[in-house]
Amino acid sequence: MLQAILHYQEIDRKLFKLENELAESEERKKYVKLQKFLKVAPEKLDALEVKATSLKAETDALAKKYEQVEATLADFENLEELIGGGADIAFYKKKAQSVVEMLRKIKADLGTLVEAIKATDEEYKKLKKQVIAAQKQYGEAAESYKAVKAAREDERKAIEKELADAEKKVDAQMLARYQTKRKEKLFPVVGELYAGRCPFCSMEPPIAAKSNLAAGIECDHCHRIIFEK
Repeated sequence: MLQAILHYQEIDRKLFKLENELAESEERKKYVKLQKFLKVAPEKLDALEVKATSLKAETDALAKKYEQVEATLADFENLEELIGGGADIAFYKKKAQSVVEMLRKIKADLGTLVEAIKATDEEYKKLKKQVIAAQKQYGEAAESYKAVKAAREDERKAIEKELADAEKKVDAQMLARYQTKRKEKLFPVVGELYAGRCPFCSMEPPIAAKSNLAAGIECDHCHRIIFEK
């Protein structure tokens, strides 16, 4: 039973190698990179739109506040008459200075918000251009990766045919265990103990589990299937 799965694994090694070579190909890397970018880009564009709208609202509110504060300067139009009538000049001078300082601060804050809106708008436009370019490149990258896979399709089919033939001699339960591990990207999946230890991670199996080694057990450390003849 174990020899059959080991033979199956040796054939599967070729398929695993082919899959890795395709996964590491420059065509796939470019395709996946563009795919990921296009997936998150709409969310980023929406976030920039929300940010720009929020900044615009803050700017409008601050501009309105500026007008309101500026209107208070009208209180000083008749300052000479008020002073002539005995008003406290120090009070009005202090009040005027306070209003001027407030206007300066609001003006500075408005400038900061306007710059933030400008920067956000530029970032949005830049991202939009990148999205348009990526959409075009994505189609080309998808075709390139498709061509790379197609070029090795005959090789894949030949290996899969070998696996199908070898599968007939493998215990169904063992094959199911193997394929579950394979889906977890573990490879090799099955191995014989070396000097009483897992051949993959060198951990010694628990004493309680040693009686089941002939049928194959799961290594507690690397989770591969290990056995002992």
